Amino acid sequence: MMSGFLFPRSPEGRASLIPSPPWHYSGEMLTVEYRADPERIEPLLPYGASLVDDDPGAVALIWADWQSAGDDLSEVLDPVRSQYKEAFVVIRCQWDDETWSRCPYIWVDKDFALVRGYHQGYPKKLGDIWMTRPIEVGRAGPRLEAGGRFGATLSAAGRRIAEARFTLTKPVDSPGFVNGHPMLHNRVWPAIESDGTDSMDELVTMSGYDGEVADIWGADAEVTLFESPVEELAALEPVEVIGGYYHRVGISWRAGTTLRRTVPSESIDEGPEG
Repeated sequence: MMSGFLFPRSPEGRASLIPSPPWHYSGEMLTVEYRADPERIEPLLPYGASLVDDDPGAVALIWADWQSAGDDLSEVLDPVRSQYKEAFVVIRCQWDDETWSRCPYIWVDKDFALVRGYHQGYPKKLGDIWMTRPIEVGRAGPRLEAGGRFGATLSAAGRRIAEARFTLTKPVDSPGFVNGHPMLHNRVWPAIESDGTDSMDELVTMSGYDGEVADIWGADAEVTLFESPVEELAALEPVEVIGGYYHRVGISWRAGTTLRRTVPSESIDEGPEG
């Protein structure tokens, strides 16, 4: 009998790319919030959702350096299975009379983070992600103090597609407002017939527990997006920067909730509305 949470399932289950939930995350984030053209954001919303009335063009572009582990924390002693970086976009939308955060694009640099995201509904791709680390000794980096300067870059398929610069200003109460709502994701998998239908088409939400934040700093920020033949991030080019943030974060995740499921025989026009 095969066992394991996800593929590849095997007799002992050790070959699975990821362990069974819960999963625990600790890391640090650099966030730049800015305004883009709302007409570029709207096509990224799920069926039945609409732009929020309050600041509909608000976007967050976030870099994160993570250490993650399953419940037995075995990855902590084998850090190649634990440490990874990611960069992702967050927008907001209105669905079912609630405000949601949504991640239309995300890049990671490890396979276990990639497929874990597929389970959760994040549309992850592989990328090359780098961000400045704060230091507490020496001179090879910024301190968490006013004037500390940080950089972040994102490349995919051999091309740089985003970069940002941050200069810390002062401690603040919150690391922004765009990524501050329950997540609204799609879990989609094409049918094996490859005929344009999907074997799985779900609208899902997820949230964590035991969340902690620390060392929240506001920052002056600038961000630049670059064209790529295999990415569409540049369509969300900044019109106006709102602000930047640095913070440390810890969160755990166990399960999500299916909000809408379209059966394979249904078209999008025939499916239930949100």
